[in-house]
Amino acid sequence: MPRASSLRFGTDGVRGLANEELAPEAVLALGRAAARVLGRLGQASGSRPSRFVVGRDTRRSGPMLQAALSAGLASEGADVLDVGVMPTPAVAYLSAELGAPAAVISASHNPYFDNGVKFFAAGGTKLPDEVEQDIEAVLADLAAGLTGPALALGTEGLGPNADGRAAPAKSTARARPSSAPTRDAVGVISSDPQALERYEAFALGCLEGRDLAGLEVALDCANGAAWQSAPEIFEAAGARVVALLGAGPDGTNINDNCGSTDPRALARAVVESGAKLGLAFDGDADRVIAVDEAGEVVDGDRLLALFATDLAERGLLAGGTVVVTVMTNLGFHQAMERAGIKVHTVGVGDRYVLEALEAHGWALGGEQSGHIVFRSLATTGDGALSGLLLADLLVRRDQPLALMAASCMSRLPQVLRNVVVADRSALAEASAVWEEVARTEAELAGRGRVVLRPSGTEPLVRVMVEAPTEQEASAAAERLVDVIRSCLGPASQRR
Repeated sequence: MPRASSLRFGTDGVRGLANEELAPEAVLALGRAAARVLGRLGQASGSRPSRFVVGRDTRRSGPMLQAALSAGLASEGADVLDVGVMPTPAVAYLSAELGAPAAVISASHNPYFDNGVKFFAAGGTKLPDEVEQDIEAVLADLAAGLTGPALALGTEGLGPNADGRAAPAKSTARARPSSAPTRDAVGVISSDPQALERYEAFALGCLEGRDLAGLEVALDCANGAAWQSAPEIFEAAGARVVALLGAGPDGTNINDNCGSTDPRALARAVVESGAKLGLAFDGDADRVIAVDEAGEVVDGDRLLALFATDLAERGLLAGGTVVVTVMTNLGFHQAMERAGIKVHTVGVGDRYVLEALEAHGWALGGEQSGHIVFRSLATTGDGALSGLLLADLLVRRDQPLALMAASCMSRLPQVLRNVVVADRSALAEASAVWEEVARTEAELAGRGRVVLRPSGTEPLVRVMVEAPTEQEASAAAERLVDVIRSCLGPASQRR
């Protein structure tokens, strides 16, 4: 069983194989560490941790890990508001509404057997790197010995030895500090049946009194956290949901041939139903990918281009700037330059988009994957909200999505490859890889670009090449993949 100290924050929280890399024991310790760090941020020294909001997606392991995290939080004196299955942005909304830190048990777009824990600071914002490092440090302290007194299994179950003394520990762990909460200082775990309704009301309020009457939409909820809330929001807004996919979660079908990572079924449903718009969410519903009336996918880059130009035209694009990541297509940058909109680029991860929006007071940012952040409305990416505002844009402009998507930007061919490696951290020192990158960029001579980065959660190096033609981009990407495999791949892959 992995020790709690082995948990590390990646691009978006902690992730791993449920019940192995992410075992209940480790998640309980993570809850204790989060209570100590997040629960006391901004509070007087020695005060009791604040309340936490905890939600999850629909994975089989979700209730188990949510119970473990909540137990860890409560054992440190934090009260826990367990909101059950809830989209990540809904949990963030509640965090902002209540002024309380929050956590979501989810592995986002990963398959059902993975799970994860992502945290929000009080107010619903993602944690900065230094706070995550503080939590990791506390986890290391807990693993080093800040545990409870050892218990023995007696005739009445777990308890002290028959002579009244605690059973001897098998390790060198110290006893839990005497200041640990007991009696009425132990945290209370409760529920809030109206929590989802309040989030749905918030999303509808972002339409500012407008509605979607007459608009036919198809939704794919990825058998995930949005399976209930997304159709309720769109129907309440006046849209007619003519096709509903991915709304039957069974614990194992989340993201399985559905949702934002696989919108093929949604594309077919849009065409067959005659819908004007299709929207596919991921497992925890913080991202969205659209499908136009012809069944063509409209990714996050095009959505962001549509939103940026619309906000700019209405004088609502703060600073005249949109925030994107290094993966955003070069065609987006060219389109924004033509529209007179500045582009600020950050590393991969919506948390870095949010940090830039917060630091500069800007209003809009996002990722190609479908994370769209309307910072004046929400504290994080929200698939349902972004889809709702896209539907509103269709109604206001009275134009088909296919026409709007085609006119907002021209997309350069972009080839993405994932390469399994033995040690993703070794990429930085792989000189042969970077020599190949330099050769490729010299060949492209400003007509395209190359991005290499290690995955934040998996043993992968991600390769992205953009070029004027698909053939040129594919050839360059394959050359890079070969070099990466030779230098960094598992021994079985190396030549």
